[in-house]
Amino acid sequence: MTATTAAGAPAPAAESRSGAAFPRLLAMEWTKLRSVRSTVWSLLAFVVLTLGLSALLTWLQISQWDKLDPDQQLSYRRDATGNILGSGFVLGQLAICVLGAMVITAEYSTGMIRASLLAAPKRTPMLAAKALVFAVVTFVIGEIVAFGAFFIAAPIVHSKAPVSIGDKGVLRALFGAGLYLMMLGLFAMAIGALVRHTAGAITGVIAFVEVLAPLAQLLPGSLGKHIHAYLPTEAGHLVAQTVPGPKDLLSAWQGFGVFALWTAVLLVVAGIIMKRRDA
Repeated sequence: MTATTAAGAPAPAAESRSGAAFPRLLAMEWTKLRSVRSTVWSLLAFVVLTLGLSALLTWLQISQWDKLDPDQQLSYRRDATGNILGSGFVLGQLAICVLGAMVITAEYSTGMIRASLLAAPKRTPMLAAKALVFAVVTFVIGEIVAFGAFFIAAPIVHSKAPVSIGDKGVLRALFGAGLYLMMLGLFAMAIGALVRHTAGAITGVIAFVEVLAPLAQLLPGSLGKHIHAYLPTEAGHLVAQTVPGPKDLLSAWQGFGVFALWTAVLLVVAGIIMKRRDA
């Protein structure tokens, strides 16, 4: 007896050729993300580093308060929240960079990318699903860590630089910290999709985050100032400050917009190249 397909029902082969529905791709990417050990360890390292460094470096800063000159004390009081977040994020964010790169390069190194592309032959939906899932995860973890760091460190600085959750700009800075980490993760993922090699992608991301900014500051005159201001992470981190710094050329949301534009361009280029290259 031969089975027949009901009229109007898509054949399995046709469904396979047309690619999985986007909700299925989201479920697939979520399963892959949470089942890989590197995800758990990278996020754990990020949480521990950020919370630990926020507490430690804030305590060290306050313990040396009387040795700071008046301008440094005034600068700290002007944006105590930004200093608290910056203390932990300066190294903790590297874990997000590593995870963002590995979330896609690991698939190329293990060959899992072939199975992903079979589920989404057009490739662009797969990249979009991966980016969306990863963005949500990093934003949620980033917000948990940002609020955690604030509530741990705020009592430490209270005697020298009182700050509370209700102060002007504090909630925006804490919310912006999660947005910054989310965009940083997507930025790293885009570089990973372009390079397709874990070590190369991580090196490229860290070069943007830790190397280019100091080099740009060595350039003479306004050229160096503008190049430095429009680098992705230098612009993006402004959204995690309560007030602009005296030398900042961009506002908080302008800086985040610059970072988002960098990331969007890299993701679009990555999507185009992914469609043209073999897995």
